[in-house]
Amino acid sequence: MASKLTIQHMLGAMKSHGASDLHLKAGQAPTFRVGGALRTVNMPAMSGEDIASCMTPIIPEARREFYEKFGDLDFAAELLDGDRFRVNIFRAAGKMNAAIRRVNSTIPSFEELLLPPVYRDLIEKTNEGIVIVCGVTGSGKSTTLAAMIEHINAHRHENIVTIEDPVEYLFKPKKSIISQREIGIDIPDYAEGLKYVVRQDPDTLFIGEMRDKFTMTAAMQAAETGHLVFGSLHSADAMQAFARILEFFPRDEHGFIRSALANCLRAICGQRLLPGSREDHPLVPATEVLTNSPTCRELIRKEQDKDIPALIASSEKDGMHNYTASLARLVREDYVYMDVALENAPNPDALTSEIRGIKTTSSTMVQRTK
Repeated sequence: MASKLTIQHMLGAMKSHGASDLHLKAGQAPTFRVGGALRTVNMPAMSGEDIASCMTPIIPEARREFYEKFGDLDFAAELLDGDRFRVNIFRAAGKMNAAIRRVNSTIPSFEELLLPPVYRDLIEKTNEGIVIVCGVTGSGKSTTLAAMIEHINAHRHENIVTIEDPVEYLFKPKKSIISQREIGIDIPDYAEGLKYVVRQDPDTLFIGEMRDKFTMTAAMQAAETGHLVFGSLHSADAMQAFARILEFFPRDEHGFIRSALANCLRAICGQRLLPGSREDHPLVPATEVLTNSPTCRELIRKEQDKDIPALIASSEKDGMHNYTASLARLVREDYVYMDVALENAPNPDALTSEIRGIKTTSSTMVQRTK
């Protein structure tokens, strides 16, 4: 029975069930993630051979050798109705497994994503420098970055070049012209894609992931020569983002890197996804935004990263806010229950002190501690 189930059927079922993810594990039945919760399908377990047979029709021919050699592969897939999916296949215990994420066929706006106004302000006031969106895997970084790129596409006459692994959202040229280059299809890796990218006359450059010294150096060089650069970074918050960037470089280069970042960084936007309290928003982003104000530049140069959280918390006038302020807003606007916010708050006491008398999912009341 499992062997007769096609990948097209399962991808279509993701849409009909409102699933964000599909997991295919050898020896287990397919599992959907709906509203942040895993739900196993009532069907026989799939073997590694079932999964391989099921996935083979959508694996790009040019990339199969890569999977056979390294046991891991990212690529994008698309249904006839235009629905797109980000796919990762990986070998475990010698058998193929898959993790598939559904990508919206339409690119949502900042408002639809419940992102605060500073995101729109940031894009409209920035035409050069680096904007980093950070967060753990599955925190919605790609969707936020797509919204940023789409806002430029809709409002500016620019040449946008993206380098992605894989291409997730397909942009249709509006006021801008766009070239989307995919690792493994158009170019072998990020290094090759970035080597000559400035010769392609971009105004805006999107690097799917800043993952090493080369990609970070290329991003800074592009920003310093007048380009606007977007990229994602795997880190929980802004302070950890700095630590992550510095880890790419030897210690004796940190002074130079700090000076470069102080000059070219525009913002670091951190986010994490929370279960929402409304059916129309099953997942909502809690955000943290650090903008490169004069004070921030000094902290970067003087290696005072430990003071960044305090700067974010006290600089609302510069468009900054921390996770606590974001969570409080989501609770007040009834997008997230108070108990969910507390579970995800960096400092639950600080959040509690801001909010009083909010109903939780267990119908209890959370009162300010006196």
